[in-house]
Amino acid sequence: MWGRVFVNPLVTGRVHLLWNRRRLFTMQVKTKEFQSLFTDGLNSIAELFEKNHFELRIAGGAVRDLLSGKRPDDVDFATTATPNEMKGMFQAAGVRMINNKGEKHGTITARIHNENFEVTTLRVDIQTDGRHAEVEFTTDWKKDAERRDLTINSMFFGLDGTLYDYFNGYEDLKNCKVRFVGSPVARIQEDYLRILRYFRFYGRVAGQAGQHELETLQAIRENAQGLASISGERIWVELKKTLVGNHAAHLVELMYELGMAQYMGLPVEGNVAELMRVWQQAHGWSPKPMTILSALFRSSAEVDRLDLRLKISREEKNLGLFLVKHRRELVKSEDEPDSIKPFTDFIIDCRETDAQSKMCELLKYQGEERLLGRMQTWDIPRFPVSGHDLRRMGITSGKEIGLILQNLRDVWKDSRYQMDKEELLNNVVRS
Repeated sequence: MWGRVFVNPLVTGRVHLLWNRRRLFTMQVKTKEFQSLFTDGLNSIAELFEKNHFELRIAGGAVRDLLSGKRPDDVDFATTATPNEMKGMFQAAGVRMINNKGEKHGTITARIHNENFEVTTLRVDIQTDGRHAEVEFTTDWKKDAERRDLTINSMFFGLDGTLYDYFNGYEDLKNCKVRFVGSPVARIQEDYLRILRYFRFYGRVAGQAGQHELETLQAIRENAQGLASISGERIWVELKKTLVGNHAAHLVELMYELGMAQYMGLPVEGNVAELMRVWQQAHGWSPKPMTILSALFRSSAEVDRLDLRLKISREEKNLGLFLVKHRRELVKSEDEPDSIKPFTDFIIDCRETDAQSKMCELLKYQGEERLLGRMQTWDIPRFPVSGHDLRRMGITSGKEIGLILQNLRDVWKDSRYQMDKEELLNNVVRS
C-alpha cells in the first residue's frame, strides 16, 4: 500500500515515502545536517557493522533533531548485534571500548578516530516496576521502537538516510504533537518519569499551550502518585528543562491541576499565579530554572523542602533563597526609577562572587528589562582604600580602621563609585 508523497518544509533533500504492509513509514532524506555526521569515525564504525552483517541505525533524539533541520549534539545508535557480538567485532578490529558500565543495559561505547560511539542492542521490556526495566535483546526494530516513550523519540535513521517510523512520529513532529507510543497508561506505568518527559517535550515541540489529548491527561492524573517513587535527581533534570522551555507557566499550572506537585517536592499551595506572571515577563531573557520556579515559593522553608526532595545544587538552592528573600525588599528607587544604584550598592556590600549573577536573575524575576541590560554590562568597581592605607596615616586601632573603612565605603557609594583613593583619604583627614 503506497502513501502520499510530501516534503517536510523543515527538511531539504531527496524524499521518498511509502507504507509497507507492517505500516512502517519510511522516507529517505539526505540533508546537509545528516551528511555532516559522517566523520571518519562514523564511516569506520559503519563499515565494521556492515562487514559483520549487523544493521546499525541512528536512534532517538538525534533523529528528531535531524528531521527538525538541526544537527544533533549527541548521536545514539541502535543495532541488531548483541553486546558480546559487538565486543568480539571491536576487539577483532582493534577498536578500543570504554564505559563498560553500560553493557548490562546493552550499550557498548567504542572509541575510534578520537570519537566515542554509543551503540545499544535492540531491546524489549520483559518486566517493569515504574522505575527500572528488565530487558532482553531482540533483532526486531519495531519491538524496540514500541518500548520507547514518545512517538517523536521512537524513530530510526538508517545510515543511507532512510527514516524508519513505526508509530507516526514523523507526522506528529510535523504537526507539533506530543503523544505516547501506544497506550499512555502502559508507557507511564513502565517508568513514571515519562510523565515529566511528556511535559518537557511538550515545551520543546508543541506549537501552542493547552493542545493535549484528553486520554494523555487522564493517564497522567491517574498515575501521578507514581512520581513519588522516582528519585529527586531524575525529577529535577526533567523539571529544569521544562522550566526553560516553551509554555513553562502553562505546564506548571497543569502539574498542579493533575495532582503531580505534591509528589515532586513542589509546594502544595504553590503560588502558580505569581509563577505565570514571572514567566510571562522573563522567559525571553533566558532565566535560570530556579528563577522561574522560585515564584512558587511563599517562604524560604519551601525552598528547603524542595532541596530535600530533589537534591538541587547548592548554587540553585542559594539562588532560590536569595530571590525569595529579596524579590520584594530589593527594588528600584521610586526617586530614580532608571538607576541601578540600589542593586549595585547591594553587590558592593555583600561582596559575594556570584552576587551580580544573582542580581541579574532578580531583575529578570521583577521584569526590569532596562535595568537588567545595564546590570549585565556593569563592571564591578574596586573599592580603592584598604586598611593598609589607613595604617600608613597612623591609624592603628583595628576597630577604628573598620569604622572608617565603612564610612568611606558609604561616601564612595554616594559618589556613584567615582571618588578615587586620594579623594577618599582626604575625607578622612578632614574628619
